[in-house]
Amino acid sequence: MENHPINFVLFGRSGSGKGTQSDLLHQKFPNTLKLASGELMRDLAKQDTDSGKKIKEVLESGGLPFAQIAATLWMHKIAYTLKEDQGLICDGFPRRLEEAIDLYEFLKWLKRIDHTKVFLIDISREEAFKRLIARGRSDDHEEAINERLDWFDEIVMPAITFFNKKGLLIEINGEQEIQKIHEDIMSKLKG
Repeated sequence: MENHPINFVLFGRSGSGKGTQSDLLHQKFPNTLKLASGELMRDLAKQDTDSGKKIKEVLESGGLPFAQIAATLWMHKIAYTLKEDQGLICDGFPRRLEEAIDLYEFLKWLKRIDHTKVFLIDISREEAFKRLIARGRSDDHEEAINERLDWFDEIVMPAITFFNKKGLLIEINGEQEIQKIHEDIMSKLKG
């Protein structure tokens, strides 16, 4: 594995700390392309294009974007940016089952699937709710949080199940200290 760049796919409910863990992985493996769906969407929202304006509207209202837009953005970014010697960190995607299948097939096509680690930073729904309410962002009110948690259970879980069936899923207890979660992730890379 030392000769091949590692690809990381991070799953977790809102509030699980997957963004923090992807940042820590990026520090540990600086030769990785770190992609986050949220950042790609925010970048698109700054563009003076039809899609950019629509995404800006969606982000401001807290709605859901066109289903394939996230996959289109990250597939494009990977295809145009990822170098052969670079690893990849996927933060916040794939989310839907179709996206998980697309990413799996794409990494397989690039001959990277054997060097891909899929992590679920697992926290309970109750813990996620508690963390998000405490965070106090404007979009973190009770109804919106419950909608996001429902969305995870209904839409994201099938993608996680897909990777589990492929034998790629590694579950990490996300209800620990940040550093302990990171240590657990690092220890799973050796196995």
